Amino acid sequence: MAADHSKYQRVVILDYGSQYTQLIARRIREQQVFSEIIRFDTPAEELRRNMPKGIILSGGPNSVFEAGAPGIDPGIFELGVPVLGICYGMQLMSQQLGGKVEPGTSREYGKTEMTTEPENQLFTGLPEKFTVWMSHGDRVSSLPEGFSVSATSGNCPYAAIRDEKRRFYAIQFHPEVVHTQHGSAILGNFLFKICGCRADWKLSSWIEETVEKLQAQIGDEEVVLGLSGGVDSSVVAVLLHKAIGRRLHCIFVDNGLLRLNEDRQVEEMFRAKLGLDLTVARAAQRFYAALKGVEEPEAKRKIIGREFINVFAEEARKFKNCKFLGQGTIYPDVIESSAAVGGPSQTIKSHHNVGGLPPDLKFELVEPLRDLFKDEVRAVGRVLGMDPELLDRQPFPGPGLGVRILGEVTEDKVKLLQQADARVQEEVRKLPDCKTIWQTFAVLLPVKTVGVMGDQRTYEYTCAVRSVNSIDAMTADWTRLPYETLATISSRIINEVRGINRVVYDISSKPPATIEWE
Repeated sequence: MAADHSKYQRVVILDYGSQYTQLIARRIREQQVFSEIIRFDTPAEELRRNMPKGIILSGGPNSVFEAGAPGIDPGIFELGVPVLGICYGMQLMSQQLGGKVEPGTSREYGKTEMTTEPENQLFTGLPEKFTVWMSHGDRVSSLPEGFSVSATSGNCPYAAIRDEKRRFYAIQFHPEVVHTQHGSAILGNFLFKICGCRADWKLSSWIEETVEKLQAQIGDEEVVLGLSGGVDSSVVAVLLHKAIGRRLHCIFVDNGLLRLNEDRQVEEMFRAKLGLDLTVARAAQRFYAALKGVEEPEAKRKIIGREFINVFAEEARKFKNCKFLGQGTIYPDVIESSAAVGGPSQTIKSHHNVGGLPPDLKFELVEPLRDLFKDEVRAVGRVLGMDPELLDRQPFPGPGLGVRILGEVTEDKVKLLQQADARVQEEVRKLPDCKTIWQTFAVLLPVKTVGVMGDQRTYEYTCAVRSVNSIDAMTADWTRLPYETLATISSRIINEVRGINRVVYDISSKPPATIEWE
């Protein structure tokens, strides 16, 4: 479903590859202003056709001095629209407008106290000094004509600059991260005081409009949807069911890599409780056979994705009258797909969806969530009255336990990990703050160690427990689970799951690690 944002005011973010770019967009939407991430090389004329209220240049990993460093259409600075440059965006803006940027003698990374100058719209209502999060190597050494200093820090004489006549603002720090004090207020000042935005992005009205658009797009036709039981596809299913009723046909592929009893839970929730038309494809043995002998993580992901598409296609062919394919694509998926075909952001690992179907299945796509972030998807589900237990489910990777079993995936290892993970989930759910934890799970390592149970020697697998706190999975810190909880988890796994005799706890953050082990 093509997006139509004409009725909403919008702020666009030119993506220069920062790991925080999505976070900027989310912070703006939290203030009920629609934000959209676009490629850094978008021409000014394209923006002119649907003029945004403001433009933000994101940070990025490059140096403006590098050959091939991402640039900007100079015409963007002639649109008469407010522009905010963040980190790399500040350096690029300064260089383009006649200032000078110099390589830093040392990289400034982390919390820094900043002092603001008076009479500055971007920092209106904020204290004179506060802490910000810096992450840069290069820095501006000479201001472009018309600019003045807005803030300084101990290591950065131009921590923030401005040209209020042209409404150009630039900051060397990251207001979108939680480490920066008053970051939301800074972005709010840009949105409302400088750009003159209205807070008109509301999910309740979005739902009504989306249901009407779905009905107009689908008409009297039928839709087939790959249902995983996760938040995204579940919300799509309920939205489509609200729009077209029983003309929606859901297919759930049991790939044998699910959490313990997840297949039964999906059937009960969607067929029995919600009344959806649901087909369950039992294909575990097919996936195990395809994964036999495969150890490389990316190879496993691709095999699981390929087999999922094959099984789904076989089931979809049974619905002869379906013209449309529903998908749970959300905005981060769209951004990552853009990065994979030439955008500045790096693809860390491949994902799979129901793309790449055989030529005989010429479906038109229906992707009602493609403009929403994960927290917005959950909010939509709440407005639709969906079960909180389903909406609050922790993220689960598309390849399932296949990327939580390091090395070759076998049916026996899956059963072992399912049992271990179930005990992890049971104990973590007992914590009063369990809903604040982004993700907790078990990983089966391809390592056997010697142990002693009773008077007997054992030689069994090692299980790792991973728990992280995050806002959006872009960054994550390991959870400080209570020692008592960790002790109980370890005791239960070792005593109740035959085949594991050692449990370790993962205390690495993202970055540099990823949340999943593979």
